[in-house]
This record gives sequence, structure tokens and C-alpha cells, in this order.
Amino acid sequence: MTRSAATRPDAIRRQNLQALLAELHHHGELSRAELTQRLGLNRSTIGALVAELRTRGLVCERAPDTRRGAGRPSYLVGPRPGDGPYALAIDIDVRQYTVAAVGLGGRVLARRSAPIPLPTPPVQHVVTDLARACAALRTDLPLGAWAVGIGVSVPGTVRRHDGRVLVAPNLDWHDLDLAELIRMTFATDLPVTTANDADLAALAEHLRGAARGVDDVLYIQGRVGVGGGVIADGVPMHGALGLAGEIGHMTLDPNGPRCHCGNRGCFETFVGEEAILRRGGRSEPVGLDGVSLVVAAAAAGDPVAIQAVAEVSESLGLGLASLANVLNPAVIVIGGFLAALAEHHLDLIRAAFADHMRSAPPEDVEIRVTGLGADAALLGAAEVAFSVLLSAPADLSLLHRPAVAPAPSVATV
Repeated sequence: MTRSAATRPDAIRRQNLQALLAELHHHGELSRAELTQRLGLNRSTIGALVAELRTRGLVCERAPDTRRGAGRPSYLVGPRPGDGPYALAIDIDVRQYTVAAVGLGGRVLARRSAPIPLPTPPVQHVVTDLARACAALRTDLPLGAWAVGIGVSVPGTVRRHDGRVLVAPNLDWHDLDLAELIRMTFATDLPVTTANDADLAALAEHLRGAARGVDDVLYIQGRVGVGGGVIADGVPMHGALGLAGEIGHMTLDPNGPRCHCGNRGCFETFVGEEAILRRGGRSEPVGLDGVSLVVAAAAAGDPVAIQAVAEVSESLGLGLASLANVLNPAVIVIGGFLAALAEHHLDLIRAAFADHMRSAPPEDVEIRVTGLGADAALLGAAEVAFSVLLSAPADLSLLHRPAVAPAPSVATV
């Protein structure tokens, strides 16, 4: 009983530090007065927590630009900019990779991208290139910035409990401990988290993008293939092994086109990049540029492109309705190259969706275009890289933080 009584105040302090830092990370700069209201804590407690986080090099304070009303102004508290902690985010796509340093609050501090040659080189070559890019990225950051973790977005199925990449078909990666390979190649003991790209994009859209503040979300993205991520009751839905969301291989027509996975009539064969380009009478360029050209051609009156857009929109609406009938999302977010289609033809997609929606009135489900664009998976990778810091900001020793000068102090409230 004595031990419990002795440790309880420290546990409460740690919990409050976690809550305050998460509030600033997810909502940006807030006044101390706003923090007292949001967290339900008194002003002196907020002052003590802010002082501790500032000493740890995590937040900074400043006086407001304008003063309202009488009395002492409530200072603004925000994530420490530039020279504070950052997440090293890595987004591996089939044709290129992007590495970025992302600060608390989700601001991209620096980034570098490079193509992945075809045919895809061995995974060790790709990871070695990533290590070089991340080392170069460090030179773009302010002196004193320090990494807290590495998040990796992968276009494939990733097992939840150990982060093992089971298969990334378009990269020809199979049964791969990518996190360990990155740790060894980077020569780092930072925590490395790998996850599916669509799952990470769904998380980022939920926290910062088109589905911010929405607890039940279906995210669908087109890159080379088609993938999805689900947020249910505010929590990412991963499934028993972490493999939920492989919506690209949901069967729309068992007699349909052969998919590279071996099945016939997969969703991806009707709405994927290859399907859009083929229906639109194009083979080059690939990716977003190619899809955008088909959409532009349809707008210019090209009958082949018009037919392609109509057919793909119908299939997309059908697939989304099938998923919504099972998952009952409040919002569906469309990302990747499919966003180029949705930006101009959301009415066609919504009409097809309404035709096939049965479990709830179709108007109760809002279909939106991505708010984060091509950065969705990258920012999701940053979120999982921040997870250790956000869950235990009082345990910075676990992150091997270098000595960081605290932000300049300001008068307390």
C-alpha cells in the first residue's frame, strides 16, 4: 500500500505529460488557458508540466502577438521547432522512395526523394540507398535536432506483432525483416516501425487530413496497386495478424480480368493504374501523371477517355459501397492516383456508390478527396515513429537524446 501511494503522484505526472504533449502534437500551438480547459487541469499544474517539457527540449513558449483584455496574457505553448525532436519517416513506393524529417506537430523539416530503378534491385541495395539519403538529410536539419524513431511505409502486407513484411508483390519482397535490416544498415538503435502504406495513410488522414476528427474512416489509395486502411471508433483496425485492408484483392467479378495475385476480377483490375491507362488508351506515362492525362482527356471531350472515366468511376463506387456495407464508415477518403479521378468526377463515384449502398442511407457516408496528397503515407510513418516519445515523454533516456538546451523561459501564468 505504501509503495502504491508513493508512486501514484509520479504516475499521474507522467500521464499528464503524455496527454499535454499529445495535445500539442495533434493540435499545434495552444495557450496555457486552452490547455487547462482541454486537459481539465489547474493552471499551476499546466505551468509545471510545460516547464518540464520545455526543460526536456520538447516544447517552447512565446508571448501572444496581440494582447486581449486586461491582465497577464496566457502564453502560447507549441512543439519545439527545428532544433527539437523529429521522426525519421521513410515512404517506399514501387517507383521511388522518400525520406523526411518530421517534427512534432507534423511539420516536414526536410525531405529527399529518389527513384527506385526497374527492375527493382535487391532489397539490400534499396536499404543502403535509404541509409545514404537519411545521412544526407541530417545535414539539412538545424544543429541540435534529434531523432526519436524511424517509421517505414511499405507497399505490401506487414505482420502486426513483429513488423515483418510478408509480401510486397510489386517490389518482389517476400518474408522480410525489413526493420532489422534497416537497423543494421543504418547502424542505429532507434526504434524502427514498419507498416502498410495505406494503413499509415489512413492514420495520417484521420489525425491531420480529410478525416480529421472523424472516428470511423475508410481510406482507399491508388499507387501502383490499390490498398486501404480503416479507422474504427478512432482506432486503426489491423485484423488478427495486421493484414486487414487488402481491399485491392476483393473480388468484384470472378470472371473478370486476371490479377497479378493469381485471382480473377480483383477490385484492383477494375480501378488500378493499369486498368485506367488501358481503358483510356494509354501506356505512358505511368502513375499519377498518366491517370491525370486520362482525366484531362475526358474533360477535353475524348470519347475513349470519357468512357474510361465512367467505367472506372462505376467500379470504384461499387467497390466502396461493398466495403461501406460491411464497415459502416462516416467518411471515405480517396487518395493516391485515384484522387485525380475523384477531384473531377466525384459525382460519378457518388452516384455509383448510392446505387449499391444498402446498409445505411448513402447520404450518411461522406466521400472526400485526400487532404494530405502524396504525403499521407509519409506522415503516417512519422506518427508511428513518434509513438515511443508520445507514450512516455518522461523517459527520454530511452531515446538516447543528446544534450538539448531548454527553450528560453517565460513568465509563468
